[in-house]
Amino acid sequence: MNNPKSEIQNSKLLAWYQASKRDLPWRRTRDPYAILVSEFMAQQTTVAAVVPYYERWMREFPTVAALATADEQAVLTAWQGLGYYSRARNFHKAAQAMVERHDGKVPDTLEELESLPGIGAYTAGAVIAFAYDRPAPVVDANVARVLARLHDLREPIDTTRGKALLREAALALQPEEVGACELNSALMELGALVCKPREPLCGSCPIRGACRTSDPESLPMKRPRQAVTTVTERRAFIREEGYLHLASSTARWKGMWILPEVDASEQAPAHIETYPITRYRVHMEVVRLAAGAMEGLRAFPIDSLDGVPIPSPHRRAIRAVLAAG
Repeated sequence: MNNPKSEIQNSKLLAWYQASKRDLPWRRTRDPYAILVSEFMAQQTTVAAVVPYYERWMREFPTVAALATADEQAVLTAWQGLGYYSRARNFHKAAQAMVERHDGKVPDTLEELESLPGIGAYTAGAVIAFAYDRPAPVVDANVARVLARLHDLREPIDTTRGKALLREAALALQPEEVGACELNSALMELGALVCKPREPLCGSCPIRGACRTSDPESLPMKRPRQAVTTVTERRAFIREEGYLHLASSTARWKGMWILPEVDASEQAPAHIETYPITRYRVHMEVVRLAAGAMEGLRAFPIDSLDGVPIPSPHRRAIRAVLAAG
């Protein structure tokens, strides 16, 4: 793959970034832990959605040690609403590992970072680049789109070869010693604000002279999507005076509290909550049952549910049924 590094270095990319970048809280710090928080949260979540969660998290768990010593339920409660709760559990475990192995500090090498729970090549590279300002490939969805268009890459980027080509392209653009933070941030911002998935603003692109594609909206290419499977599940809403009976989840939302699952019945649902998860579209039918209808549940005061870790689909369903009386 030919390298347009010199063209990018001679362009107005960094000047454009300084003039156009969004004011995001994790861009105001070089604290490796704060950077790690933002990266864990931003996985499969939009930047706009992450900001309030990030700010609350940093108030509640301001250091690696604070997170490591926190109760898992408190961690999951602080995370609820972001989805993909395995990220929170992995981050909690990673913090505990950093206390045990690294004296409560975030490691400064790719190898040590990638040895921690939940940290792969992308997150490790982001910490090295954004916190330590050292060369590292940081290829998120925005950067992948920029690089695919820049090189007119016709290989699906979600294949092994496509990922390797993107990594190679990202590495080739890195500065030799310092400056990786600003460069990678600029590429990300370019993808978010200019090199957009639809109707990219090519006329405003500071590196348009280095771009090789003539059809930007056709890139990046991906493998055909898997078909979405629709599934239906039935959940019980069991209210007793001022309490709601919930079940402890042992699978998808381990460590959280959910509406208990029940067998199909003739009873009409009080609410239907539809939500996506991976390649499934779930229709959750919530039926009212009398107190004592199921065993092994825990009763929570309804006016204190905000402090209970409950997955967003179940919380929305609970609020809907309560609102309906």
